Amino acid sequence: MSRRAMAAIPVDRSTSLFRWNGVLAVLHFVQFAAILGLSFAKSPVVTSPVVGTYLRFDEATRHLVSAQRSIWDLPIGPAVALFFLMSAVAHFVMAFPARRWYEAHLARGQNPIRWIEYSFSSSVMIVVIAALAGVQDVGALIAIFGVNAAMILFGWSMEIANEGRDRPQWLHYVFGCLAGAVPWIVIFVTLVSSATEPSSAPIPGFVIGIFVSLFVAFNVFAINMVLQYRKVGRWRDYLYGERAYMLFSLVAKSLLAWQVFFGTLRP
Repeated sequence: MSRRAMAAIPVDRSTSLFRWNGVLAVLHFVQFAAILGLSFAKSPVVTSPVVGTYLRFDEATRHLVSAQRSIWDLPIGPAVALFFLMSAVAHFVMAFPARRWYEAHLARGQNPIRWIEYSFSSSVMIVVIAALAGVQDVGALIAIFGVNAAMILFGWSMEIANEGRDRPQWLHYVFGCLAGAVPWIVIFVTLVSSATEPSSAPIPGFVIGIFVSLFVAFNVFAINMVLQYRKVGRWRDYLYGERAYMLFSLVAKSLLAWQVFFGTLRP
C-alpha cells in the first residue's frame, strides 16, 4: 500500500505516540536543566575560543600575512543544554499544540517537525564536537552548522519526494549523505593535524570518544531511513521508524552531553 493511501493513525497508536512525545519532552527538558545547572557549577565556565581569520598587510615585509582576532568564547555547557531544550520543545509541540497536524503528516510518511528540530539541534551538536576537536575559525564553524543543517533538510525533501511512491527515489538521500560527510571530514582533519603536530598537547581521550561514538550515532539515523524505505522487517511500518528516530535522538544527545560533562564540565 502506498503512503498516500494510508488512513489516519489508529487511536491506540496515536495514544502511544502522544505518550512517547510527552515522556521524551520531559527527559530532554530534565537533561537540559541538569546540564545547564552543572555547567555553571564549575568556575570559570568552560568555553572554546572562536576566532576570525583574515589577511592583513605587513608593512615590514610588504606582503599579506594571515592574522587572527578573538570574536567570542563559546560556552560549551550552555551549548550542550541548548540542543536538549530544542528537542524538548519539539516533542512538546508534537504531543500537544501540533498533535493533529503531526499525526496527519505521519500518516503520509512525513514528519516536518522532526527535520526542523534536527536541522538546528544536530547542527549545534556538530559545532560543539568541532569546537572540542579544535576547530576555532568562525567561518569554519558557521559552514559546519550550515552544511549539517542542509543534510537534515535533504531528509525532509526525501520524505516529500517519496510521498505516494512505491519505489523510492534516492537522489535526495545521496545528496544529504554527501553534505553530511563534510563536517566529519573537517573534524577528522583537525584531529589528525593536532595529533601529528609535535608541539601540540595530546588529544584528550574523551574527544576521541565523542568523535567515534557520535559519528556512529549520526550514521544510525541514515541507516534508519534506508530501512524505512527498503521496508525491511518492522521498518515496513513508518511509525516504527518514527519511534526509532525518537530513541536514537535521545541516545545521541545524551551520549554527547554526558561525555562532555565527564570530560570538561565536571566540577
